[in-house]
Amino acid sequence: METTNKDQKIIDLGKAFHALWAKKWLFLKVWIVTFILSCIWILPQPRYYTSEVKLAPEMNGEDVGGGLSSIASSFGFNIGGIGGQDAIYPELYPDLFESPEFIVGLYDIQVTTKDGELTTNYFDYMKNHQKDNPLTRPYYKMSRAIKSLFEEKDNVPRGNGSADINPFRMNKKDYKLMKTVMENISCAVDKKTSVITISVMDQDPVICATMADSVKSHLQEFIIRYRTSKVSEDVVHYQQMRDDAEKEYDVVMRAYGRYCDTHTNVILQSFQSERDKLEGELALKQNSLTAMETQLQATKVKLQEKTPAFTTLKSATVPIRPAGPKRMLFVLGMLILASVVTAGYILQKNPHKEPSE
Repeated sequence: METTNKDQKIIDLGKAFHALWAKKWLFLKVWIVTFILSCIWILPQPRYYTSEVKLAPEMNGEDVGGGLSSIASSFGFNIGGIGGQDAIYPELYPDLFESPEFIVGLYDIQVTTKDGELTTNYFDYMKNHQKDNPLTRPYYKMSRAIKSLFEEKDNVPRGNGSADINPFRMNKKDYKLMKTVMENISCAVDKKTSVITISVMDQDPVICATMADSVKSHLQEFIIRYRTSKVSEDVVHYQQMRDDAEKEYDVVMRAYGRYCDTHTNVILQSFQSERDKLEGELALKQNSLTAMETQLQATKVKLQEKTPAFTTLKSATVPIRPAGPKRMLFVLGMLILASVVTAGYILQKNPHKEPSE
């Protein structure tokens, strides 16, 4: 039988247990200190809440290709290009939540806190009314003071809402605030069912539910505006053409009426020729008006068909319990970590190993 020259050792669990038990008072001291420090740290941390909204987009004939794309995506294939002419399909909705234009559009939403003492827009709420851990304030103030010594002066003025903020070029503080909002608002799409889940996290439960419902409406308006933009322009165009055709028809009809009224009982050939000319022109204007009216109605029907519908599967509700931070789990985790570190320290100072056979 081959033997190796490696010095293999095994731990004597019995002796290790006795060594740890002998230091039980050290463990007790470590647990007390860890518990106190953990509570001091975690208790001032502001609570946060989450609220969810679930939507199911309308599936029409043009979405058949998109459905096939969803089936294929579950097997790892991407055939999204066959799903008609829609360039923004549900799988891309989460990317909209990373768009500065989309996030800035949420800033003017009016929110009210749970106690009713504050009513303002979402931008002002996120900018001036966020709670923080008082233990971290000195650190952040010092950090900002040090950074300000090396940073260049920002010449872009700060905004007070969506109307004052240019998504193309933002103030550094506005950009940081936008990134915070992006972290608080998320969107996920089930590739198999295309169900859209919008989740919002906030320190106030009422504002959390308000923003979840508002983000849902904002997303719906954005998608409707995108899908119907071309047809909406066509409706405006044909409405203008229809109005112009009606004005031209009214002008010719009044001219024809005046001519007939001023030439009553006239049988001259020149009168009959002019009357026939006006009648022909009136018929042309009437046909043009009828055609424009028909085209306008057809475009309105197309606009209605293009307007997507969303079914709300789960509405926003005010959360009762906070989603975090998990204070008990945090303290328990710190106690376990402290126990492991303490045990490792004790066993390292008092190794209880013996050579293996």
